[in-house]
Amino acid sequence: QVQLVESGGGLVQAGGSLRLSCAASGRTFSSYAMGWFRQAPGKDREFVAAITCNGDTTFYTGSMKGRFTISRDNAKNTVYLQMNSLLPEDTAVYYCAPKVSDSSYYVTLNYSYWGQGTQVTVSS
Repeated sequence: QVQLVESGGGLVQAGGSLRLSCAASGRTFSSYAMGWFRQAPGKDREFVAAITCNGDTTFYTGSMKGRFTISRDNAKNTVYLQMNSLLPEDTAVYYCAPKVSDSSYYVTLNYSYWGQGTQVTVSS
């Protein structure tokens, strides 16, 4: 089992940047693809980005392409999400999770062992 702790959220003005971190416990971190998701109030949790086990391939949903960058450091058991050009609609709680299914990278149900999340608030 993997335990996760997200950090790096906060309040930022539109156009600003934040870097989220997700620290994982356990010796099996490098064997999991990892994903970032977000959930705004009253909305379903949605896919943001994912990265393969060795970091050679990344996946993004349409509105985040070109603004967000996912990366990982397996030596530190950490996955990152660099968010630039933030918009008020990016306001949400951001979560990371390991991918536990061989199916699509873009589907929330294929991930498990969620952390507590980190709040990102973008003011206009």
